[in-house]
Amino acid sequence: MAVIVQKFGGALLATPQGRRDVAERVIATRQIGHQVVVVASALGREGDPYATDTLLGLALQVDPDVSPRTLDLLLSCGEIISTALLAHTLERSGTPAVALTGPQAGIETTGDFGEARILRIDPARIQHHLDAGRVAVVAGFQGVTAEGEVTTLGRGGSDTTAVALGAALAAALVEIYKDVEGVMTADPKVVPSGRVITQISYDEVSQMAALGARVIHPRAADIGREHGVRVVIRRLGSPSGGTLLVRGPELGVPISDGRPVIALAHLPDVVQLRLPRRPGEALDAPLQALHHLAAAGISIDLITLMPDVLAFTVKEDDHRRAAGLLERGGYEVAITRPCAKVSIIGAGMRGVPGVMARVVRALQRAEAEILQTADSHTTISCLVRREQMERALQALHDEFGLGEQVASEQEAPG
Repeated sequence: MAVIVQKFGGALLATPQGRRDVAERVIATRQIGHQVVVVASALGREGDPYATDTLLGLALQVDPDVSPRTLDLLLSCGEIISTALLAHTLERSGTPAVALTGPQAGIETTGDFGEARILRIDPARIQHHLDAGRVAVVAGFQGVTAEGEVTTLGRGGSDTTAVALGAALAAALVEIYKDVEGVMTADPKVVPSGRVITQISYDEVSQMAALGARVIHPRAADIGREHGVRVVIRRLGSPSGGTLLVRGPELGVPISDGRPVIALAHLPDVVQLRLPRRPGEALDAPLQALHHLAAAGISIDLITLMPDVLAFTVKEDDHRRAAGLLERGGYEVAITRPCAKVSIIGAGMRGVPGVMARVVRALQRAEAEILQTADSHTTISCLVRREQMERALQALHDEFGLGEQVASEQEAPG
C-alpha cells in the first residue's frame, strides 16, 4: 500500500462542513487502497477563535514582550485543536483515525523557538497506526527538541511538516491542499490574468516563496528537492490537477521554452531607508548601521551601497524602530514609504541577455518608478511605490507572456 500525505490549510478546516469535505477527500483516498497521513493547520485565519494570529493576539494583550518558549507553546495549540477535531470528524464518518501532536509523531527539531528546523523524524509511531488501518492526523507547524521543549516551525510550517513526513515515510505523493488552484503565475487578486502553472521546479517555487508568494514554505521546497518527494499543490474539489513540483530535468524539455520568466511575486509592505555618507567618512562607514540593525533583530533587504548613499529596505512594521535606532546613532535617515517589492522568477533567465532591459521597459510603460533593484541568476526584484505595485505586476505579466502555457506545462500533474 502506498502512503499518501495530505496537508490541509486552515481555511479549509475552519467550519464543520469544511472538515466534512476534507474527511471525504481523505476517505476517497483510502478507498483506492492508500494509507493516508493528514497534516492539519490551525483553524481559520486571524479573527477566528483558534487561528494562529488570534492566539498570538491573546498573548500580546497581556504584554508584547512574550517569552519565545511560552509563545511557541501557545501557538502550537491551534494545530492540536484542528487535528483533534479532524480526527473526530473522520471517526464519526466511520474511518478509524488517530490524532497526533508533532512531538507524538516523532518530529524532532532545533531549539530555535518560532523558527525551528526539523532535524529528524522517527516515523515508527505513525507507521504503526497506518498498519493498523488508521488515518494518522498530525498537527503541522510543530515539533519537539531533544530536551522535550515544544517548538514551532515558522509561518507556513505545516507545509514543511507535510513534505518532511513524506520524506520520512517514503510517501508516493504529498498533496498540499490550499484555497487556490495551485501555484499561480501571479496573485490573481492583483493580476486578474494570473493562471495556474501545472509544473514548476523546486528552485523556482522556493524563490517565489522567499520573494513573497504564498505558495509553499521555502524549507518545504528544499526538503522536497533534497529527498525527491513528489509534491502537488491543488485546491480541494477542483477539477484542475494543480501544480506539480519537479526537479528541472524532470520537465523533459528546456525549462524556459524560450521564455525566461515563469512567475511573479511581490511584497506589498516595505519601506526604503537611505543613509547619506557624511563628508570625510570612510566609504564603508554606513555599513556600521547594518550591524546596529542586526543586533536589534531587524531584518533588511535590497541592500545597495553607492559612494554617496546606502539604501536598503525593511518591513513596514519595523521601519519606525529602525529609523529611530539609526537616528540615535547619529545617522541621517531618509524614508520612502509605502513601497512594494515586485519580482520576476525563472530558471530560464540564467545567462539570457536583455531580461533586465525588458523589465525596465515594462515598468516604464506602466509609469512605475524603479527605486532600487536586486538580481540573481534566476530572479530580478524592483522596488516601486506601493500605489504603483498593481500596474507594475500586470505590466511584467504581459511583457513576459505569462498568461500562456509553455510546452513543459502541457501535461497536468497526476
